[in-house]
Amino acid sequence: MTAGRKRSILYGAALLSGMLLYWLLLLLPDPMFKDPYSTVLEDRDGNLLGASIAADGQWRFPLMDSLPSKYRAAVLAYEDRRFEEHFGVDFLALGRSVHQNLKAGKVISGGSTLTMQVIKLSRKGKPRTYLEKVIEILMATRLELALSKDEIFNLYAAHAPFGGNVVGIEAAGWRYFGRRTENLSWAEAALLAVLPNNPSLLHPGKNQQKLKAKRDRLLRKLADLGYLDQTSLALSMEESIPGQPLALPRLAPHLLDRAMQEGLAQTRVRSSLDVSLQQRALDIVARHYDRLRGNQINNAAAIIIDVQTGKTLAYVGNTQSGSANHEQVDILRAPRSTGSILKPFLFAALLDEGALLPKTLMPDIPTSINGFAPRNFSHTYDGAVPINQALIRSLNIPFVHALREYRYEKFYGLLKKTGLTTLSQPADHYGLSLILGGAEATLWEVTGSYAALADQLNKHNSLPLARRNPGVPFKLSYLQDTVIRSARFMAPVSAAATWLTFESLKELYRPGEEMGWKSFSSSKPIAWKTGTSFGFRDGWAVGVTPRYVVGVWTGNADGEGRPGLVGTETAAPILFELFAQLPGHDWFREPLDEMEYVAVCRRSGNRPGEHCLEIDSTWVTRAALRSVPCRFHKVVYLSTNGRYRVNASCAATDERVPHRWFVLPPVQEYYYKSKNITYKSLPPYRGDCPDPASVAAMDLVYPRPNARIFVPRELDGKGGSAVFEVAHRIPRTQIFWHLDGRYLGSTRGSHKMLLAPAAGKHTVSVVDESGQYLTRTFEVLAKP
Repeated sequence: MTAGRKRSILYGAALLSGMLLYWLLLLLPDPMFKDPYSTVLEDRDGNLLGASIAADGQWRFPLMDSLPSKYRAAVLAYEDRRFEEHFGVDFLALGRSVHQNLKAGKVISGGSTLTMQVIKLSRKGKPRTYLEKVIEILMATRLELALSKDEIFNLYAAHAPFGGNVVGIEAAGWRYFGRRTENLSWAEAALLAVLPNNPSLLHPGKNQQKLKAKRDRLLRKLADLGYLDQTSLALSMEESIPGQPLALPRLAPHLLDRAMQEGLAQTRVRSSLDVSLQQRALDIVARHYDRLRGNQINNAAAIIIDVQTGKTLAYVGNTQSGSANHEQVDILRAPRSTGSILKPFLFAALLDEGALLPKTLMPDIPTSINGFAPRNFSHTYDGAVPINQALIRSLNIPFVHALREYRYEKFYGLLKKTGLTTLSQPADHYGLSLILGGAEATLWEVTGSYAALADQLNKHNSLPLARRNPGVPFKLSYLQDTVIRSARFMAPVSAAATWLTFESLKELYRPGEEMGWKSFSSSKPIAWKTGTSFGFRDGWAVGVTPRYVVGVWTGNADGEGRPGLVGTETAAPILFELFAQLPGHDWFREPLDEMEYVAVCRRSGNRPGEHCLEIDSTWVTRAALRSVPCRFHKVVYLSTNGRYRVNASCAATDERVPHRWFVLPPVQEYYYKSKNITYKSLPPYRGDCPDPASVAAMDLVYPRPNARIFVPRELDGKGGSAVFEVAHRIPRTQIFWHLDGRYLGSTRGSHKMLLAPAAGKHTVSVVDESGQYLTRTFEVLAKP
C-alpha cells in the first residue's frame, strides 16, 4: 500500500470519527426546546386550577409525565404507524415520499416520522429542502439513541401546534374541549391527532366540514385497527367540531401569581388545594360579596387549612370585583390592621404564666395611660368584666390593662415567635396599641398562627410524653409534594393554655364586639374569634377545630373604611358557611397532665380568698396555682339592723356585726352596678361614725346648681362652646366627665372641659379616681 493511499485512509477514518463524535456529542441541542412555558397550577389530584400564558403569548403547558392511550393510538395511526419499530427513520415511508415528490415535481409528502417531526418542531420552521431532510434524519437517529419512545412522543405532544396560540395537547384539550386529556373521547383525540398536520383548519365558523372529514377518516382507520367497534365509530362520527376556544379555569388566580413570584414560573405546580372545596369557597365568597358590595365593601379573602397535614385546602385571594376595586391584590398576603384578632394569644399567654385565671375580673373603666386613651367599640363601660367575657366580646379596655400587666415588649416577642413577620417596627413603636390593631399582619400568617395552636394541642394529646417536642414548628404550605416553601409557625404557650383559650371561644351565641347579640349556627364545635380595625377598615374572623382552621378577611383593598364593616357582621357569616362545607370531628381532648381542677371565687374569678362567699371550680394551668387570691371580698362591720357601717370608734363590739362583702374599687363600682343589678354597694356610715371620705373633695365651679346659660356662636357663625370646670382637693387626681350619661373624657390637674351642649336641659356628672361623684343639672338657652 502506497503512502498516499495510507494517508487517504487515515484522513477518511479521522473524518468518519469526527462525524461520529459530532453525531454523538454535538448534534442535538440541549435542551431540545428553548420555548417558554405556561405556569400550570393544579389541585392535589392534578385537576387544573389555572394557568398563565407563556412569555411568547402561547398557551404552551410543560411536558406531561404520561399521555392518554386514545390520543397516542390516534396520533400513531395518523402520523407514524411504525413508530415503535423504527429507529427514527421509516425508510418505507421515506421512499414512498421521494417517489411521490419526484412524480409530482414538487414536495407534496415529507415522509417524516414522529421523531423527525420533533426535530422539525425544535428547528423552528426551516425550509422544506432535501438538505434539511438529511439533517432531520441524522438528528432523529441521534434523538432515538438519547431518549425513550415515550419521551419522544411526549416532546411531540407538548410542542405540536394546534391552531391560533395553542401549542401542545394539554393546552388544546382545555382550550377546545374544556377537559383533561385523559378524559378525551375518541372523536376528540382523533381531531387533535389530525390538527397539527394543518392547524389553520381549526377556526371558529370556518373549515368545519373539511376538518370533520379528516377526523372521520382517522376514526374509520382506528376502527379498522380494532380500537373502536361500529357502534362507537358511529357515535364518535356524530360528535361536533369545537367552535370558539374556551377560557381556561381561573379557580385560584392569586395562588397562581404567588407561585410564579416564588420561583415556580414555567413549571407544573401541584398545589395542596382540593378543587371541589376551592370552587365552593369561591362561590361562598362571591355570594357574600354580592351582599357586601351594597355597602361598598369590595374585597374579601378566605383560607382553609388542614391542621393534620399543614396543607392549604382552599385559597381565595380576593373577590372578582374588577381592577378598579383592586381585585388583583392577594389579600391573603397583604398586611392589614389586626383589630382584635390577636387577643386570644395574649389571653393564652396570661393563662400560661398563671397571671390570670379564665374568669378573672379585669377593669373596664375610662382609661388614659400616658396619653393613650383606648375605648370599647360601644363607647360604654362595664366597670369590671371577666377576662374570658372580655375576650369573646372583644372589649378593648380590659385587654389594654391585661397587656399592661403582661408588658407589651413581651407580647411583641411572643408574636414574633409565633411566626408573624410583619412586625417591622420595634416594640416601643406599637406600645399598648399592639393588642388593638396597632400592628399589621396577613391573613395567611394569622390563620397559620391559630393553626399552630391547634396542631400543638393535637400532638400533645396523641403523642406520649417522651415523643413530645414543643420546639417543632407547624409547617404551612400550599404545595402538595414539598414543604420547601412552607411557612413556619410556633405555639408560644402550653397546651393547657391553648385548650382553655379555645374553650372560651366556643360560644355560638355571643355579644358581638360591635352591635348587640348575634347567634350563629354550627353542627360542630368551633373556637372562633372576630376582629375589627379602627375606622371600620378590616373585618376578621378565624375559626379552629382539631382538623381545620378557617380564616376570613373582609374590607377594601385600598383601606377605605365603611360603616358596618365589622368582623361579626361581614366576616363571621362567611366563616361559618365555609365550616359547613367541612366534615365534623370530636373536640380537643383536655391536656390533663398540664392542668389542675381548682376552686375559684365565683364573683372575682380568682383563687378563693378567706372571705369569698360563693365558690366554683374550674380547670386552670398549673402555673395558676401560684396566682393571687381574690382581693375583692372584705369583711365590713354593720350595725345590728344592717343599714349602716360602723367602726370601733362609734359602736361597741356587740353592736358591730361582721359581714363579708364584695367590694370593687370606686370607679369600677360606678360603672359595674349599672350593668349588674345584684351588686350591692356598701351601706353609708352611721351618722355618729366618722366617714374617712365625708369631707367633700371636689366641687363644680361651673356651672352652678340649676344654672341657665347661653352659649353664643363664634364669629364665623358656627356653634360656640362653654368651659366647664371642677375644683379638687388632691392635685393630679384624674376626673371622668359625663354629659347626659355619655362619657366625654377625663382631665388631670387642671379640670376644665370644653362643651357645646344643645339647647335644653342637661345633666353633667363627674367622678374621681376614688369613686366620689357629683351631678349638676343646668339649662342651655336658645337665645339670650
